[in-house]
Amino acid sequence: MDTIPTYTGAEGVPYASASTAQHFGGNNIKGLMLLQDTQLIETLAHFSRERIPERVVHAAGVGAWGEFEVTHDISELTDAKFLNGVGKKSKVLLRVSTVGPERGGADTIRDVRGWGMKIFTEEGNQDFVFNSIPVFFVRDPIKFPSLNRSHKRHPATNQGDPTMFWEYVHHLHLIYFIRI
Repeated sequence: MDTIPTYTGAEGVPYASASTAQHFGGNNIKGLMLLQDTQLIETLAHFSRERIPERVVHAAGVGAWGEFEVTHDISELTDAKFLNGVGKKSKVLLRVSTVGPERGGADTIRDVRGWGMKIFTEEGNQDFVFNSIPVFFVRDPIKFPSLNRSHKRHPATNQGDPTMFWEYVHHLHLIYFIRI
């Protein structure tokens, strides 16, 4: 029994071939391509989105799956079901990262460390996000892009630039808290 392979688009529409496109003209004439060709547009859109860009911050990190277990009864403090009942267990995902370096960067540089924890519960996911510094920029979020740019490589040279770090004075309190 011979079967002809069928390709489908994102909506499940079948196509006879994955490498054809609609052209202006007859079957024997390869004229201009038509913008109405949804298969062509979908293929090009998929191509331009197939690589996930690196995270802007917290790019270098490591994650682990584990289990969160309640060891003390705190039912008088919360109504969250996953925290009520000694011995109750929930699945957890933990990610630890550096803030500034890109993927492949050294873990040994002086930098803020980040820690994210997601607990999967029957009531939904509970997320916790932490940084290793006591002062954070949340009160003035407009400074977030400048703060992070000051820790990145220089865009023209692709090299580390200590001048960029020292020109952004709003984060100087960090150098007192970052440990070697």
